[in-house]
Amino acid sequence: MFDWLFSDPLPTGSPAPDFTLPKQDGGTVALSKLRGKNVVLVFYPGDDTPVCRKQLCEFRDQWSEARKRNTQVFGVNPASAGSHTKFQEKYHLPFPLLVDAGQKVAALYHADGLFVKRTVYLIGPDGAIRYAKRGKPDPGEVLAAAR
Repeated sequence: MFDWLFSDPLPTGSPAPDFTLPKQDGGTVALSKLRGKNVVLVFYPGDDTPVCRKQLCEFRDQWSEARKRNTQVFGVNPASAGSHTKFQEKYHLPFPLLVDAGQKVAALYHADGLFVKRTVYLIGPDGAIRYAKRGKPDPGEVLAAAR
């Protein structure tokens, strides 16, 4: 009954589940179209809340390092496109925020629940998970998994 509460992130080495989600600006992102790049998914509970703001701003501040490592970063939660747009603009986030209505993608990545479980993944250019951790890991630690 409470399996979702105690689930672990997907294991490193496993294939990342494919998805297509809308961006806050109306476009879409499909993981399958990002092959050949590293992809960071930051599942976070809420737009413009203290820990979420800090976490996503840390990735913003490491943006040049992410770009050097051929890495795309995406924030993911079920908030509306309008909420994401306000959050992104307020903090000048250089990466898209994806609208995961109903936490469907969060469920694929074991990050769903009553609230989204703060979870960070780095998916390699081959589509395999290279990094997976709950909480708010340092972006440098996450990006170190990008090769």
